Amino acid sequence: MKFASLQEYMTAKPAGLTKGPLAMVFAEDASELDSTLRHHLDAGFGSVLLLADDALNVSADLGERIDRVRFDLFADNALTRAMNSLIAAATPGLWMYYCFNAEYLFHPFCETRTIRDLLTFQVEERRDAVLSYVIDLYADNLEAFPDAVSLERAHLDKSGYYALGRPNAAHHNHPKERQLDFFGGLRWRLEEHVPPNRRKIDRIALFRAKPGLELLDDFTFSDEEYNTYACPWHHNVTTAIASFRTAKALRTNSGSKFGIQSFFWHNSMPFKWHSQQLMDLGLMEPGQWF
Repeated sequence: MKFASLQEYMTAKPAGLTKGPLAMVFAEDASELDSTLRHHLDAGFGSVLLLADDALNVSADLGERIDRVRFDLFADNALTRAMNSLIAAATPGLWMYYCFNAEYLFHPFCETRTIRDLLTFQVEERRDAVLSYVIDLYADNLEAFPDAVSLERAHLDKSGYYALGRPNAAHHNHPKERQLDFFGGLRWRLEEHVPPNRRKIDRIALFRAKPGLELLDDFTFSDEEYNTYACPWHHNVTTAIASFRTAKALRTNSGSKFGIQSFFWHNSMPFKWHSQQLMDLGLMEPGQWF
């Protein structure tokens, strides 16, 4: 169903805001828009909401399976304003997920277990959020794929990831409990082209709506417990978002486009589009879920 504005969508109170789980796809351009929508529909989300400019087209069969809102992602604070409006409009306890086009969510054992299975387990674990690592994908040949996007030739870095304690400004910058800033991938290797406040690769992409919850500009939430990687008593499930977004930006932004001839290096490896590879590389963890 199409909606002329975000307000019209929220007023209609569709199933996505009441039953879920809801996947929200923010489209920056047309790159792999169909495959992004199809991936998250196949993952088992109850509803998929596309927020995009009217000029961006999707396949007819997909258009019948999603909700679509006319949206300008390039307006000031567009993402946080939209997210916080949707959180406020959602039924408390609703599971929500957000990503951009050319991004693909993976969870442990996603080949045989749906996103609903994962979220049921998280509720049993008394967790209201799931940490995701945004793993950069890129084509191995930029002459053949100038925008660095190719599903068939996708590669990722197999090493070079690390974490630092997240400083707490309110407590003399001592690290926050069970919170880390994660780095790696293209944002680490090509950090001279990435603003410091955009170099982290962690994102709380899956979470439960509740009154007063807000997404902040740094992709963390106003509730500090949502930003933790695990509960106090044991490790929890984490997920991964395989994303062409950084590679695409580095190849389209004028400040970096002409200085990058290849993303390929000795630690590049083909992406197999399988959760086991991400777990084997330590980029996703099953926690207590076997």
